[in-house]
Amino acid sequence: MPTDPDTPQTLIRHESECPSERSTCGWRHLLISRQDQGVAAWVHAVDIDGAREHYHRQGTELYYVLQGEGTVTLDGQVHPVRAGSLVHIPPGVVHGAQGRMRVLVVGIPDIHDDDLFFPVDPGPSESTPGN
Repeated sequence: MPTDPDTPQTLIRHESECPSERSTCGWRHLLISRQDQGVAAWVHAVDIDGAREHYHRQGTELYYVLQGEGTVTLDGQVHPVRAGSLVHIPPGVVHGAQGRMRVLVVGIPDIHDDDLFFPVDPGPSESTPGN
């Protein structure tokens, strides 16, 4: 029987049975993601191996460090994190992570591929010739 996409569904998933893909932050395992309908959030287990700084205009992210350690940069400020650390990242905060860590990432609301933005690189500043 088909399910109504607007009706919330219960889910039980094992990571080894979920699709995985390369992301901005590392390899992510799509525990709850764009393949699901009727969910209020997305959840990925991410093996971070260096993340390009980015931000979301609509989505809030929660990072819970499961294993390892490293740093999370939030609007230019670097913060050390380790297993057991929780990071709340509201919309508009430019963020990235460095180090080797396994992180459970929860995004609210549900994931949207069009809510990923990269800061504009201003490039070299104009200067007087010879400077």
